Amino acid sequence: MSSLTTDQIALFSLFGIVFAMLLWGRVRYDLVAFGALVIAIMAGLVPKEQAFSGFAHPATMIVALVLIISRGLVLSGAVDKITALVVDKDRSVQSHVSIIGAAGGAMSAIMNNVAALALLMPVDIQAAKKSKRSPALTLMPLAFATILGGMITLIGTPPNIIIAAFREKALGEPFAMFDFAPVGLVASLVGIAFIALIGWRLIPNSANRKEGEDSLFDIGKYIAEVVVLEDSLTKDKRVEELDPLAEEHDIAILGIIRNGRRLAGNGRLTELRHKDILVLEATPESIDKFVGAAKLGYERKTTEAPAAGKGMQLVECVVPDDARIAGRSAMELRLLGRKNVTLLGIARQGKRVYQRVRKEKIQPGDVLLLLGRSSQIGDVVKWLGCLPLASRGLTLTQHGRAGLAAGLFALAILAASLNLIYLPIALAGVVALYALLSIVPARDIYGAVEWPVVVLLGSMLPLGAALEQSGGTALIAQSIVTLTEGFSPLMVLTILMVVTMSLSDILNNTATAVVAAPIALDIANKLNVNPDAFLMAVAVAASCAFLTPIGHKNNTLIMGPGGYKFGDYWRMGLPLELLIIAISVPALAFFWPL
Repeated sequence: MSSLTTDQIALFSLFGIVFAMLLWGRVRYDLVAFGALVIAIMAGLVPKEQAFSGFAHPATMIVALVLIISRGLVLSGAVDKITALVVDKDRSVQSHVSIIGAAGGAMSAIMNNVAALALLMPVDIQAAKKSKRSPALTLMPLAFATILGGMITLIGTPPNIIIAAFREKALGEPFAMFDFAPVGLVASLVGIAFIALIGWRLIPNSANRKEGEDSLFDIGKYIAEVVVLEDSLTKDKRVEELDPLAEEHDIAILGIIRNGRRLAGNGRLTELRHKDILVLEATPESIDKFVGAAKLGYERKTTEAPAAGKGMQLVECVVPDDARIAGRSAMELRLLGRKNVTLLGIARQGKRVYQRVRKEKIQPGDVLLLLGRSSQIGDVVKWLGCLPLASRGLTLTQHGRAGLAAGLFALAILAASLNLIYLPIALAGVVALYALLSIVPARDIYGAVEWPVVVLLGSMLPLGAALEQSGGTALIAQSIVTLTEGFSPLMVLTILMVVTMSLSDILNNTATAVVAAPIALDIANKLNVNPDAFLMAVAVAASCAFLTPIGHKNNTLIMGPGGYKFGDYWRMGLPLELLIIAISVPALAFFWPL
């Protein structure tokens, strides 16, 4: 084996740092990838004329366009009928998992699988509440089903898009829209059947909350009403002037009652008068300390005080890894001062956090309990980048335009499948029509794109190309071929799938696909076998990350709402991954003969 070149050593070292940072998880993956790209450019590892070629790459554009189209399908009401079939409190868990898993898999095939989960997760939680069972029994099956469904088509998941684009560059023609379907559909059907019949039973009991506990939060017992006395320190002060004292004692001021009537909102600009009543939320100990420090009196304590009074609304929402609030606290964002919304509680891996919640750093997968004005709370949740866990009223849904939105999308897919128009151009045309016809309002177009994913992909593609051009991927491929000398090509393909799947469990699946695709092609060339089988193997393996909450964004999204711990995923995920490999390898050999 030839010795490593300086560029190869530098690139392997850089990728090692990137993988270590992604595994560490303290810095957002898009910042890690972009930082690595900048270092590679400055070091001359990536030519300056190719520095930002990843952002103009067809794969990057397809990912962004599919996310906007997914938003249009939701806003048009095109998926409402599917979700309406799911909620039935009389269904058994197995029946419910079968139906919602099939719905999630089908939706993930025609829209981004993260968007499909975001749409169905509130529906699944609502069904759990009506059936008085823990959502932990069904959220993980739903997440896994949406991941599986994404393998069926080109646009279902970013790894498929990356593999198709790589094939176009390497072999002159990309994979078509439904080239992934033969293997992806078989794997998805078998995988979802396993989840519905056996998989959900493997979820550990420790992940399940008690039967009948239909909310992650129980606000009432933490509500108190206190009265402003003649000598209170709060008298003649505006509510906003109490923020420092409230923060010191970890108190949330929910509202003011004056002469028996609750003032609009939480009255932050209102000057407090003698006999005004403050509605507070906190632990009993914190309330007692606050009352003493401010020289207030107890009007009454109650477990039935309406935290969300007239004009106010409580919302539970889950934090994705790319949310504005992820890695920051409500105090850092000045959530109360800027948006007039109070963070009341945090649920993390099924446990409730009430102590100093406004100073607590928010983590991906956390569930937040927010209180704000009904007219504004939805916009604030969107501003934070969070996903609401209650069924959405969808006041913006244009039910009469569902057929139009779905028809335009179907027409574009048909035209691209018949090679009448290049797929990115077809999708761009759909987005343009959605905007012109106001199916997706102009203000929502950019908000529908997951920009961290775009930055990650745009940054990793030039790095992957540099590794390939330096001979680094060929070196890895040669090492694998040497270590598996004497093995059949089918066995080598199986080992490639196991390695890729293991990487995807601990790294971002997009980054895994970028690195593994050229290695797969080099292995196929060295073995003198069909490269398409190896590229398809990478597409399947990179998508199937079921062992950890960090391997796929869908796994992260359900962690808080389901109350799962890091070690809960492998119990259903490991047999599912083994099953996918056992099913996919013969399917690959049949549909893409070596």
